Amino acid sequence: MKRRMRKSYFKTDPGAPAPLSIIVERQVRFEEVDPLQIVWHGRYPSYFEDARLALGNRYGFGYQDFYRAEVPTPIRQLQIDYLGPLRFEERFTIEARLHWCEAARINLDYRIRNQKGELVTSGCSVQMMLDRDFEVLLNPPPFYQDLLRHWQAGELS
Repeated sequence: MKRRMRKSYFKTDPGAPAPLSIIVERQVRFEEVDPLQIVWHGRYPSYFEDARLALGNRYGFGYQDFYRAEVPTPIRQLQIDYLGPLRFEERFTIEARLHWCEAARINLDYRIRNQKGELVTSGCSVQMMLDRDFEVLLNPPPFYQDLLRHWQAGELS
């Protein structure tokens, strides 16, 4: 059976830089599986989060960066497409990709591959940037605008 992710969760604007990405390796733990020894569906958001955290820390838009800027970033949308199971003790990878967006939001997509390299889960999340009163920001905070400038200039690898 060929497993496919939809073409893209986010539209790519002409001239936008390529997504920033990271791949995290994990192994399925006993506490993550159901009685059938496959990963319980509710664990996948935490797998996405593992990669999102690593990506944010690598490029300077981690939780602590937003916390210091006093900018809450709640999840507005989360989508998960289950294509196949992961099993107890199986090694797998989680790829997170940040998509270009000049608005005050974080658009991420995710790909989980089993130890054979097969795509077993894909998904996306959208996080909104809020001010101290929990109102949606119209522009990203200065530290994130700096990230966008360096990204657009091709200075991030």
